[in-house]
Amino acid sequence: MDWFPLYNSIRIAAVSTAAVFFLGIFAAHIIAKAPRLVKGVLDAVLTLPLVLPPTVVGYLLLLALGPKRAIGSWFLNAFGLKLTMTWWSAIFATIVVTFPLMYRTARGAFESFDETLAQAGRTLGLSNFYIFWRIQMPVCRQGILAGTVLAFARALGEYGATSMVAGYTPGRTATVSTTVYQLWRTGEDALALRWVLVNLGISAAVLLAVNLLERKEVRPWP
Repeated sequence: MDWFPLYNSIRIAAVSTAAVFFLGIFAAHIIAKAPRLVKGVLDAVLTLPLVLPPTVVGYLLLLALGPKRAIGSWFLNAFGLKLTMTWWSAIFATIVVTFPLMYRTARGAFESFDETLAQAGRTLGLSNFYIFWRIQMPVCRQGILAGTVLAFARALGEYGATSMVAGYTPGRTATVSTTVYQLWRTGEDALALRWVLVNLGISAAVLLAVNLLERKEVRPWP
């Protein structure tokens, strides 16, 4: 049993989750304080990948990152890098697909934050940077944690956009999801079931770990 699909899925999910963690927090923090009309427009745009079929997201990414498109051809000519049909191409797809999950949960957490805590910090002469990381983030920790886990789990199981942008090449771009489909397509149901059980085991372990962490007392980050 070749374990490359699992390794590839985990590294893609890890990189994309790290990216959407900071991108989602930044966007949620800014938009939570925006005027109502601006917030509504930006929220609709940023949440759109959540309701679009993954294949549509993959097609739009191909239009932008394909080797004959503006962005893709520029990277290919300038750096010799292909942005599609490589393992890192899946990172672009998973970032777009998982970003709304992180953004929505983080925004909800920030909107429920008691601003009097921040105001008290400012009266003590604390910087906005200190207030955000040492006061607001610890208070919103549960929402941030939930968004991070949802993003990782979604990235780990992503298929539609990933298969269109990265394709399926054993030992190069194969992920657990694309491997399951290919094994089913070729009639190797027993091996496909093994990969399904592996994916289920990892997802269950991640969710269990989060539930255990949520039961612990929330303490301010150092």
